[in-house]
Amino acid sequence: MPPTASTSAPTSQDLAIVSAQLGRPVRDVVAIAARCVCGSPTVVSTQPRLGDGTPFPTFYYLTHPAATSSLSELEGDHVMNEFAQLLADEPDIRAAYERAHEAYLSAREAVGVVDEIAGISAGGMPTRVKCLHALAGHALAVGPGVNPIGDLALERATWSPNVCACIPYDV
Repeated sequence: MPPTASTSAPTSQDLAIVSAQLGRPVRDVVAIAARCVCGSPTVVSTQPRLGDGTPFPTFYYLTHPAATSSLSELEGDHVMNEFAQLLADEPDIRAAYERAHEAYLSAREAVGVVDEIAGISAGGMPTRVKCLHALAGHALAVGPGVNPIGDLALERATWSPNVCACIPYDV
């Protein structure tokens, strides 16, 4: 069974699992944007303005510990520099990345518009590669073919969305 990239309302069990994944109470989750093949949350969608009033541009937030660890390894290996060069050299990828940025903004604005973060997506889009976690989270949430840099990061990661690597949580 492939991982799901369909948005669903979070259950109390989902929120407990995400809190355990993060090691802190979850904040302002509006949906589970992607799930592991086992059904556990992998990516959440978060309110664009947190309950305390803070603007929060990261609409798709990667929560799965094995995924975040794997993407941290890629960042440590300076893969972001390679992907940034790809954006500079490949007009088709650059155009697709711009479209990914616009899709990200549209999805977030469907939940709420926050003037302070208008036009700001995540991960450095549309011109830089800043955070592979955010870009992979977006790619997992919307499925392949939307965010080219997120897709490339997932292809290079040691973690796979097609293989469950979830820790059993006692929640």
